[in-house]
Amino acid sequence: MTRRRFVTLDVFTEEPYAGNPLAVVLDAEGLDGPAMQRIAREFNLSETVFVLPPAEPRHRASLRIFTPARELPFAGHPTVGTAVLLALEDGRPAAARADAVAFGLEEGIGTVPCVVEAGEGRGRARFKVPNLPAFLGDGPEPGALSAALGLAPGDIGFAAHLPSRHDAGVPFAFVPVASRERLDAVRVETGALAALGETNPLYLYTPDPEGLGLRFQARMFAPHLGVPEDPATGSAAAAFAGVLMQFEPLGAGEHDVVIRQGVAMGRPSEIALQLVVEAGALRSAEIGGAAVLLSEGVLLA
Repeated sequence: MTRRRFVTLDVFTEEPYAGNPLAVVLDAEGLDGPAMQRIAREFNLSETVFVLPPAEPRHRASLRIFTPARELPFAGHPTVGTAVLLALEDGRPAAARADAVAFGLEEGIGTVPCVVEAGEGRGRARFKVPNLPAFLGDGPEPGALSAALGLAPGDIGFAAHLPSRHDAGVPFAFVPVASRERLDAVRVETGALAALGETNPLYLYTPDPEGLGLRFQARMFAPHLGVPEDPATGSAAAAFAGVLMQFEPLGAGEHDVVIRQGVAMGRPSEIALQLVVEAGALRSAEIGGAAVLLSEGVLLA
């Protein structure tokens, strides 16, 4: 019997039992893809991470990331949560330190550079988005889309924002919603959604009136990935940088964006997105957030 240690964390939150839960399986050597998929299905969280030795010794680890239904090449909350966990692992027994460390995590999309401050069972991590977002085309037609979401056609869109598709490692269909009240009212009709032929996860967003600056509230639905609704989606936040470049008048310089997600689920999360714009083009983007350890145990099978 091979004993494999695992840890669970809540990510994109500083409080336990909020944010997005994550399972991280350490000592994952010897597991093949089907075995990892079975374990991810058993945890039944939006993502489960398997930590393996890196291909390049200068990197900290290689990660494989699974939803309950399939493997992903990249995901944000697994990157943040695993980075915090590995920094804590490296810091033991001096776990009370909060020194910043930097390392690379190898994922299906490539190497993701991370910077972490961690201590006493929690921490914060940020990473540079490895692929800048690509525009994949317009999103679903608002009339058909509204029917699949339990909304009126006039509830889709605000200001210059229209439905669109963008990809920064994982493709999403982005749906602007007129207000936070209408966002909270969304109820996904899976049959109507399937009739749309939309195979990308749906990321719904609206301006967040609480606070200053660029702030949004969001919900993400990916039933075909085994994720009815996700409390926090870092890969979508990375692609959202492309949405902002398309629909917001962003000038040169750094732009800090706050995205709140999971509020309607009772698992509030907060994702920090930073864009660097030069000469009208997106030059880089970073995702950041907090994570807190919640449990640890051993897989026996």
